[in-house]
Amino acid sequence: MAAAVRRYLDHLTVERGLAAHTIEAYRRDLQRYASTMAAMGTTQIAEVTTADVAEYLAVLREGDEHHPPLAASSAGRAVVAVRGLHAFALVEGLAGADPARAVRPPVPPRRLPRAVPLPDVERLLQMAGDAPAQRRDRALLELLYGTGARISEAVGLDVDDLDLAGKHGPDGALATVRLAGKGGRQRIVPVGSYARAALEAYLVQARPALAASARSGQHSPAVFLNARGGRLTRQGAWGALRAAAARAGLAEISPHMLRHSFATHLLDGGADVRVVQELLGHASVSTTQVYTLVTVDKLREVYAASHPRALG
Repeated sequence: MAAAVRRYLDHLTVERGLAAHTIEAYRRDLQRYASTMAAMGTTQIAEVTTADVAEYLAVLREGDEHHPPLAASSAGRAVVAVRGLHAFALVEGLAGADPARAVRPPVPPRRLPRAVPLPDVERLLQMAGDAPAQRRDRALLELLYGTGARISEAVGLDVDDLDLAGKHGPDGALATVRLAGKGGRQRIVPVGSYARAALEAYLVQARPALAASARSGQHSPAVFLNARGGRLTRQGAWGALRAAAARAGLAEISPHMLRHSFATHLLDGGADVRVVQELLGHASVSTTQVYTLVTVDKLREVYAASHPRALG
């Protein structure tokens, strides 16, 4: 079993090219799986049965003396790792059957994404101050809301990823940014006028001051720099958002809520769901369609409040 897990992780790393944090999550899940199978008396991957895999799922959901019960989403991720391992073992000839194929991951309850109302977004983005860090934070938050970028995509941006002039020059041309999403998939996303203005002000008036703090010969290509001239981290970006939310009087907000707001406000404005899918970098439109549930709720509210015969 342990040898099969190592080979599978090597396959995911070398041939599938999964991100390091994804590989580490698979490693943790599969090490627990191998330990559970060993405790059940099964050490060879070819000996695992469908009943064994189903029992493992039950252990995940119920917990044991060493682990608390897992939510459906976490247990589902672990079962996906196990299904991938057994499918790989079958293809590689390590086993004669795939016992995990019949075991489906638990379906987590569908939770609607939380969008920030537009007036709250506008308050959040009205950040006073001309200090370099304040201009950086304004540009960062405008970019997050204006493009729907994940926080990891935003802090991973290099200056060369920005095209603020647009293809046809600065006069009215639409600026764009190249974002690197999950699995290394890249996409080009338009940048609206507010985010563009905030980025230009930061790049011209604030970034050089932050870059000057870097050690000699260690200038970073990153768009967003920290106080030492290095690339701003996810934690630093989170801190900027929390500080802005506190000034705006917003108790609870996250970078992903800005991403949700980007998608929801686009759909409320009439954008096609497949366009929003491309802008968000979702591999499947089904991932994006959860946002349509939010807009349908809004339509129901408007209809109930406005139509003379909506309510009995």
